[in-house]
Amino acid sequence: MSSPSSARLRAAFLLLTLIWGTTWAVIRVGLEGIPPLTGVSLRFAIAGALLLALVPRFGVRFRWSGAELALWAVNGLFSFTASYTIVYWAEQHIPSGLTAVLFATYPLMVAVIAHFVLPGERLRWGTSGGVLLGFAGVAVIFSDDLRLLGGAGAREVALVMLLSPFVSAVATVAVKRWGAGIHPLSLTAVPMLLTAAIVGALALVYERQATIVFDLRSVGALLYLAVLGSGVTFTTYYWMLAHVPATRLALIAYTIPIIAVIVGALLFQEPVRPLVVVGGALVLLGVAVVTRR
Repeated sequence: MSSPSSARLRAAFLLLTLIWGTTWAVIRVGLEGIPPLTGVSLRFAIAGALLLALVPRFGVRFRWSGAELALWAVNGLFSFTASYTIVYWAEQHIPSGLTAVLFATYPLMVAVIAHFVLPGERLRWGTSGGVLLGFAGVAVIFSDDLRLLGGAGAREVALVMLLSPFVSAVATVAVKRWGAGIHPLSLTAVPMLLTAAIVGALALVYERQATIVFDLRSVGALLYLAVLGSGVTFTTYYWMLAHVPATRLALIAYTIPIIAVIVGALLFQEPVRPLVVVGGALVLLGVAVVTRR
């Protein structure tokens, strides 16, 4: 496999930053008309179907090997089902900007997990300091009165939200460790359809009485999240993951929350608390230290 040019990698990084930086606010728009479980299921059903349709176009052949089957399950259950169900649920209770800042701990978690799983990505003293700095930022965020952002129970919601970057980090390291040679369409299309089936079944049980409104805003948000926020981004992400270290690619979480906070403040007038800004800055500084080293 030939290595892509640095210009292509930078362009892909910028694309991911811009799209994923706006998806946090778009999720909130979609939740105005579509309940969370239904939204997650429809998002990945559309994205998975579109990507699966591209498989013959690009001549991709599934290996059906043990590693590929295992990564389908890991990605489906961790990267998409667990991670996004938590995000959608959390955004009903706390601002989209705060959820993005909390998710920025993802590369710190990747670094810690990669230390034990990826031989070439061991933590050093400098990177360990970056991890500690990042988690100190999380402590600063939680030292604030989060009720002023999300009302009663906001602190508990924010704690649960931290599970989302953790399960995503587990899946990312697994793909980096055992996904060599597996096409990005395989790592996205099938796991997304698996997620659509699992979360769709949950939606039939827990949201059967919920009101669903398919108006222009909710449908537009759903299509944006499915096509651009899922199909394009995750395929690009796993393509990049095959060419750069997992901890370096995780730098994407350094730029996404900046855009997410700005978009959330502009679109929804979400409050920006000083301690959240300071804590978020410490998280991003820690991420910068880890990825730079």
